[in-house]
Amino acid sequence: MRTWSIPIGKIAGIDIRIHFTFMALLVFIIFADPAGPAGSGRALALVAIIFGSVVLHELGHGLVAVHAGLPVRSITLLPIGGVTLMDTGQSGHPPPAVEIRVAAAGPLVNLGIAGVGAFVVLAVYPAAEVWLWQPPFVQASNLPRALVWTNLFMALFNLLPAYPMDGGRILRAFLARDAGYLAATRRAVTIGQGFAMFFMFLGLWHPWMLLIGFFLFFAAQLEERSIMFQSVLENVRLEEVMLTDFSTLSPADTLEDALSKAVHTLQDDFPVIRGADMVGVVSKQRILAALREDGNAYVQSVMNKAFEIAQRGETLASALKKFTAKELTLLPVVEAGRLVGIVTLQNLMHSMALLSESRKIQRVDDDEED
Repeated sequence: MRTWSIPIGKIAGIDIRIHFTFMALLVFIIFADPAGPAGSGRALALVAIIFGSVVLHELGHGLVAVHAGLPVRSITLLPIGGVTLMDTGQSGHPPPAVEIRVAAAGPLVNLGIAGVGAFVVLAVYPAAEVWLWQPPFVQASNLPRALVWTNLFMALFNLLPAYPMDGGRILRAFLARDAGYLAATRRAVTIGQGFAMFFMFLGLWHPWMLLIGFFLFFAAQLEERSIMFQSVLENVRLEEVMLTDFSTLSPADTLEDALSKAVHTLQDDFPVIRGADMVGVVSKQRILAALREDGNAYVQSVMNKAFEIAQRGETLASALKKFTAKELTLLPVVEAGRLVGIVTLQNLMHSMALLSESRKIQRVDDDEED
């Protein structure tokens, strides 16, 4: 998701990112509008209306989540809604009742905007009583009508029981009461993909339906991958992914000797060991920088003596929090005070991706056997 989106700022400490599909939406609106590229100014205004509606929709989710005690880490904006990433603690997901409240908040915001927008339009333009209800409802040629119907459609569409739409999340919350969280998510994703194919079929007659079907299918795939990652984070232990064949340095090594050792390994970060004790960590970049600035010296003079450690039984979720909290690049794994392995950020992300894909393949195989 981060690869296909760009940061645009923060609101109340929440990272806001915009997905590349907004650019696809802009191109679609420009060429689908009867005015074509000549109406690009109005097309930009329509995209701005959709963008603002999505932002307010997601902020509705975020505020309710924060009120429920779930800190919101980031929001990624998609044309049909967005993905709100919350820090859900050790459980990995909120209780069903909380998830229902959070999911319902977004559509309620859009319904409120549609209601207020219709009231203002009718108050300012009495003639709008006629054209406000005439199709096409969302088109750049009539922006006030587009504002009302964009939010009305967004609210109704998000209430469909099609995961990852808000209605699908509500459905998943009810299913999770009887089935496990992952099983409930899989059922909800399957229903969501069915809705996506239905909208794509309707796209044979209306291009907006095709676009909605595409976004829905894409979002379902995105959410399913996110759930797989979450499962890996919660259930895989560091001992399953840590590197046990690694190089170490001594605080008495010179920087030139350390660099010579670093040339023969793929490691970018090294534990520094004195006897049986770990006394620091140092990166290849730090060694190079010190050599350029001050010449040869000892590793002890440039190593970082403040470092985090982890136990081999900790989950990947716990390790990832340590990496992100202090911007670490190396996490030593110890047992009974002895260094037994290391986890690098690159190693962790690579392992998460592989394990996630492995579980996805296993799930497909299980489905075929059933």
